[in-house]
Amino acid sequence: MHLRHGDHDHGPATVAIKYLLEDPEGLTGNEKSELTIMAAKGEHLLEVAVEHGINIEHACGAVCACSTCHIYIEEGMDSLSEATEDEEDRVEEAPGLQRNSRLSCQCIIEGDGPIVVRVPSCNRNAVKEVPH
Repeated sequence: MHLRHGDHDHGPATVAIKYLLEDPEGLTGNEKSELTIMAAKGEHLLEVAVEHGINIEHACGAVCACSTCHIYIEEGMDSLSEATEDEEDRVEEAPGLQRNSRLSCQCIIEGDGPIVVRVPSCNRNAVKEVPH
């Protein structure tokens, strides 16, 4: 299942998001391990990543029904929406759980940042459908 750009209104891209990639080759197809992207308030971190070529897994289609889009918020947690009870329940299933663990599909940008996101290599989905 692929994520499509949200149909909600986004403001101007004024918030700096730095993605630190533990598996840059697997996530982007190149060796660049850091990407800084400007994003808009109202977007979620998964949406921003995917739109800029960072292929964070999201097996459930970004509806908080799995934990494949697990990330670590290294900086800027206060610029993101608070985790819901559903997200907290789901993120507990993610490998490598830490205090700063979140699901990127549930992190809505609300503040001015900057935000630093680490994408762990363990979030890769080992089973994928091959397009026909």
